[in-house]
Amino acid sequence: METPRIWVTTATERGKEEEIQLRSNNLRRLMMSPVLGVSFLALVLSGGAWAFAPIGGGASTHVSITGVAVLQKVTDVCRAIAETEGRDFTPTGNSAEELVKACLGPKATGEVSAAKFKSALNEIYVQNGQVDRDFVNSPAHHFNSEAFSEGRHLITDGVASIKANIRKENFQAARETLGRVLHTLQDFYSHSNWVELGYTESYANLIRPDLPLENLADVNTPTCSDCANGGFCSNSILPNILNEKKLTSGYMGIFSSAKPKGKCSHGGAADLTSSEVPRGGISKDERRSDNMALHTAAITVATTATLQLLDDIRGAAGDNDYLRFMGIARSSVVAFVIDTTGSMKDDILEAKRVVNEIIDSKKGTQDEPSQYILVPFNDPAFGPLIRTTNPDVMKREIAKLKADGGGDLPEMCLSGLQLALTGAPASSHIYVFTDAVAKDIALKDTIVALIRSTKSTVSFFMTGDGAGARRRRRGLESRAATFETYKDLAVASGGQAIGVTKENLPQATDIIIDSSTSALVTVLQRARNPGKAETFSFLLDESLNNITIYITGKALTFTLKNPSGVTQKQNEANGKLGTVQTVGNLYRVRLASNKQTGLWEISMNSNQPYTLKVTGMPAMLLVSVLGRKGPSLCQGGQHCLGDSFRRQSTTQMSISKVTIKAVVDRSMEPGKAFSLPFTVMTDAPGGTYKISARNDRDFKMNVPSSITVATGGKPTGVLTITVPANTPSGTDVTLTIEAVAPGAVDSKLRRPAPLCCHQGYRFHPSQGVGSLTHTDLKQTVVAAAFNASCCSLTVEMVAVDKAMNVGTCLYTKVTDLTPPQCEVVSVSSVDCPADAAACNGSFWQLSANLTDGVNGTGIANLTHRQGVGSLTHTDLKQTVVVAAFNASCCSLTVELVAVDKARNVGTCLYHTKVTDFTPPQCEVVSVSSDDCPADPAACSSSFWQLSANLTDGVNGTGIASITHRQGVGSLTHTDLKQTVVAAAFNASCCSLTVELVAMDKARNIGTCLFSIVPNAGPPSLALSLPLLVCLLVSALFTTSLRDLLI
Repeated sequence: METPRIWVTTATERGKEEEIQLRSNNLRRLMMSPVLGVSFLALVLSGGAWAFAPIGGGASTHVSITGVAVLQKVTDVCRAIAETEGRDFTPTGNSAEELVKACLGPKATGEVSAAKFKSALNEIYVQNGQVDRDFVNSPAHHFNSEAFSEGRHLITDGVASIKANIRKENFQAARETLGRVLHTLQDFYSHSNWVELGYTESYANLIRPDLPLENLADVNTPTCSDCANGGFCSNSILPNILNEKKLTSGYMGIFSSAKPKGKCSHGGAADLTSSEVPRGGISKDERRSDNMALHTAAITVATTATLQLLDDIRGAAGDNDYLRFMGIARSSVVAFVIDTTGSMKDDILEAKRVVNEIIDSKKGTQDEPSQYILVPFNDPAFGPLIRTTNPDVMKREIAKLKADGGGDLPEMCLSGLQLALTGAPASSHIYVFTDAVAKDIALKDTIVALIRSTKSTVSFFMTGDGAGARRRRRGLESRAATFETYKDLAVASGGQAIGVTKENLPQATDIIIDSSTSALVTVLQRARNPGKAETFSFLLDESLNNITIYITGKALTFTLKNPSGVTQKQNEANGKLGTVQTVGNLYRVRLASNKQTGLWEISMNSNQPYTLKVTGMPAMLLVSVLGRKGPSLCQGGQHCLGDSFRRQSTTQMSISKVTIKAVVDRSMEPGKAFSLPFTVMTDAPGGTYKISARNDRDFKMNVPSSITVATGGKPTGVLTITVPANTPSGTDVTLTIEAVAPGAVDSKLRRPAPLCCHQGYRFHPSQGVGSLTHTDLKQTVVAAAFNASCCSLTVEMVAVDKAMNVGTCLYTKVTDLTPPQCEVVSVSSVDCPADAAACNGSFWQLSANLTDGVNGTGIANLTHRQGVGSLTHTDLKQTVVVAAFNASCCSLTVELVAVDKARNVGTCLYHTKVTDFTPPQCEVVSVSSDDCPADPAACSSSFWQLSANLTDGVNGTGIASITHRQGVGSLTHTDLKQTVVAAAFNASCCSLTVELVAMDKARNIGTCLFSIVPNAGPPSLALSLPLLVCLLVSALFTTSLRDLLI
């Protein structure tokens, strides 16, 4: 999918061209605060409540739902990464800074800022809210009027675009699309009867294009009863709809009251259909007395659905790229654009050294780049773009640069810069090193549009005479090119333009480093051309430290004054207010650490062009993630002296009397024409405006040459752009539409070179199984044809020219909408112990089969999350991939994540459990009959034996070990794998007690305690006299009786 970014160029009646973004300046100011911006959209632009709104004391908005889900998912990802790295994830508080710091862990040294994270959230929030502004009458964008198929299509196409953009590192485009997709997804639960049907889980089919939308009420089926009061009634959905689980949504009419017979309405004063029978509405956007439970249920399920969608994106992106997508983990990219013409021979060695120092300075900090980019430029050639994630590789590429060629003196600087801006993701830091002015000055407007769309910062370091007079060619192309061109571009991006000698370039390194931290905020930025005497004020509060003032210009003086009236001039290197350092045309003023809070002033005096920028580092969190009351942002010439503190956007904003509005409502598809309606409005005198357009990809476009505009009128034109069929998914396109007022001077733009056309002697496919044919390579344009079966859906053509430059065309025919399937085949039988302290000694293993099916694109990568262990798998090229996960019992959960080549995500989530809580049982079967003597001295010659049966039961994990204690003797037993283990203990009579100890595999313990009693020996007789007489008499009587019997 292509993601268009649209920018507008207008020309006033005086002929001055200015760039403005596709939203009014007033609206953009409001957008800087997420909650305020979205509220403005919902209440002002739509005129009513079209979405979740905080009514009746509730706080449930699209912003709050999105914010809760995004923060929870970021927390989940950060915790998973910390667990994998073997460290704790323990945020010290709830602020964005504390979350980011805990997420990055000890690898981020120095200042840690949440500025990019909050900026990323703001982009999502703003685009979410603008759905209500730009698509208020679109049923599909809100799941109104039973537009379920169309709404699901918006979601699934959007998710595919998000994944493709993340893969291409177009993170800003991905975030903006995410905001729009989430709005539509969340509206489903508020505008349909999903929660009325009793469902408490999200509808997974909305993000799964391979699953059907089932049991939809058709257009002829009545769904609601009449609400006599014309407002909202409880239980207005017909009983048969609820009993049959039919899915419906309310019809919405802004311009018409028509709806199918018997259908539910959205409801509300702005919905004209709600006055038609059946009257009322089923919207749960607002919390009302009749729907409090349903409103709460809709919020809960919408939040769950948002989490589910975010998790799908996380699975496709991977944890590290997901955090970059959210503006957290190593999100910055550093690009170097270096002049390699012969005139740089004296300077290029020093430029290389400075670049190496910049790379080294960022290691181990939050601003350590996720990627490095190098774009050399010469004349007439520029590029290629070289990118790497390895700083040492970048150093080696820098070392290869040589200064040679060029011929005439102005160079292709802006072409090289354009390549860097289009190749680098948003919010990159780009450094340009050159000694000459730009030959390709016609690209200036395109560069400005790219700077504003990408929010990248561009700084120029120009060695030589600065103004570029000796470098300037007398031709038409560069007649307007001076060093001021670079200064204008730097100001537009929030960067610096410094003219220095080769000797002073090392001093400029510190300026590069301290001005590129992600924690930096801009307090004030101004530019004057021509220069004039002027005093600027700026407010410093206790939340800022490390205040630095940057001033560029020649033949200037300035005086700085603090709130107490203490002053310091430009020639005081160490004054009462701070230190002043001069490098070339740059003054850097560092305020002392004990700076006063309050209103400061700086008085500038020069008739030459100059720039002024005041920056600082935040000492505390000023804006919460969800937009609680925080600092305002001053734009352009706004005065915010009544505010408690001041911040300013780093990207310069300009104002025009001409406004062009265009709404991008879908993604572009390769090979198909894309139509973009746009509206031209003006407060200036009307007339015929010349219209032109350009894009940074050189895609074919058609646009009307002129439009007649009346004052206050809104005529509409249509721009058509055709994306080549071989354009990779995830490519973003920057369009610039230009409207020139009557009598103004039009400007022309040199078109960049085509993307995939290279004259060369090698031309071959690097991906794809098929046949490639092409025309003669000596031709200027080589026509190629690739034929393949549907078993091979991807082809990448690689063209190498005679200068060894490489160009590629990657094309994938996406027919795979089904995620990989995962089946758990087996789990090892070893159960984990109930005692967590014993978890390290036990292990378990999971085996699973994963497949993308016979018709799928194939599994591209297989990872695991929510588990610490080792994952192995067979070749991903196989139809069925066998995976094995091994972990200790300290980690009881694993989630396997399989992503196919179409970026569909399939998962296996498994929890192993401690199931054996019963200890082994012991039964004494017999004890030997030999008695032990009472005399301890005779114990060693007598022995005894105990026999016992031990078992862990039929459902137990099995006996792991049998030992004895409290006894000295020998223990033997049968095989421990048997269900019943027979044990025998033999001991001498010197040891009369034994305790058998049996432990099962779940670490449960059972015991047998037995003690033997020693023998007392034969009885001894002690006879008394009466007893003796009695015995004798008895004996005599017995003898006499015997004699008589004989």
